[in-house]
Amino acid sequence: MSTIIENDFIRVRIRSKGAELYSVFNKKTALEYMWSGDPFHWAKTSPVLFPVVGALKANTFYHDNKEFNLSRHGFARDHLFELESQSWERVSFILRDNEDTRNQFPFPFLLRIVYQLNNALLTVSYEVINKGDAIMYFSLGAHPAFKVPLLEESSYEDYYLEFNSTEEAPCFRLSPEGLIKNETYSVLHQVSKLPLKKSLFYQDALVFKNLKSDCISLKSIRHSHGLDFSFAGFPYFGLWAAKDADFICLEPWSGIADRVDHNQQLMDKEGIQELKPGLMWSRNWSIKSY
Repeated sequence: MSTIIENDFIRVRIRSKGAELYSVFNKKTALEYMWSGDPFHWAKTSPVLFPVVGALKANTFYHDNKEFNLSRHGFARDHLFELESQSWERVSFILRDNEDTRNQFPFPFLLRIVYQLNNALLTVSYEVINKGDAIMYFSLGAHPAFKVPLLEESSYEDYYLEFNSTEEAPCFRLSPEGLIKNETYSVLHQVSKLPLKKSLFYQDALVFKNLKSDCISLKSIRHSHGLDFSFAGFPYFGLWAAKDADFICLEPWSGIADRVDHNQQLMDKEGIQELKPGLMWSRNWSIKSY
């Protein structure tokens, strides 16, 4: 089942499963900007990462002296969301805790995802409400995959990412299990542009902490089409594509995978968000296509 919102500029489609964005069609450019979800490379298009981002050490965390098992990126992407409200240009989905989620993550919660149009701008908002009576510990991230190349007559290597600040940002190496190693390497060295090539992702994602930029643009040296991706308020950022696939994931995260030497205590996890009972946490990102 899917939901459509649209205006004179863009048409957006979202699946009920995972409240997953899978199409952003710009009516003015007549271009689709989202990855197709071809299962040969990667069957998803924009999964929501909740209540963890990335991998847990041994897929396990401990809280209040209890052991919990949770797979990489959490469970939200695999659950059916409830359609809460819808208008022509806005739609809201919610996921509530249930017996299945509480077996993996011991907190009562409500997760709301809102898609809102404003001309050619799409804003995706997340709200997490702590429905319990104790502090809730969680992470949340986005994982949208954008089509590269946008035009059939261009190639992957014709595209680049442009950061809105000059970056001196090391990448953190990942272990084979997807954990953060105590090693870094240089990708962005006093530059604001990163040329795309498929070999960038042969060793998994590029993981950055505390970028200066809060907007990254996908552009081409061959034409004027692209998109601006804004993500203020997210302290971590990932870039990823499946091996030799025609897309780029722009991933703002409030949270990160476990370090290889992590003690597996949820409250000690790097980047973990703490939410008091009855309160709401929110973040958003947006894309403007052209």
